[in-house]
Amino acid sequence: MPSTANVVPTTYQPAAIDTAIAAIQFDAQGLVPAIAQQHDSGEILMMAWMDRDAVAETMRTGRVCYWSRSRQAPWRKGDTSGHIQTLVDLRIDCDGDTLLVLVDQTGVACHTGRHNCFFRAIRDGALETIAPVVIDMEKIGKDQG
Repeated sequence: MPSTANVVPTTYQPAAIDTAIAAIQFDAQGLVPAIAQQHDSGEILMMAWMDRDAVAETMRTGRVCYWSRSRQAPWRKGDTSGHIQTLVDLRIDCDGDTLLVLVDQTGVACHTGRHNCFFRAIRDGALETIAPVVIDMEKIGKDQG
């Protein structure tokens, strides 16, 4: 479940942002995978992509921003749904090719209206949905993310 605590966003100064970006190994498309994890429960919420500008904006503002490959544009998590991610900590893995974004999730993380995007699993040889829809995103008229 998302935290209901009032978390103060973590923000970084320009020099720290430059240091982080220099340590990240972006792929040929200029992207790096970013795993969003609820900071207090450890729940893995989703995986998305970030480009340099999304990393910088996230670190500067404390509000998580991704790069939408389908829209080819910045994706500020929650702009249309109101289900934002507040940055608690940004971590870079040992190879510099994956980010762990510790967040405080407001609402649901998945565009399907579930708490996280990992709601399907193999059970008895079949793919099953193992988590319920919490919010009917279509019913409330909200777009993905």
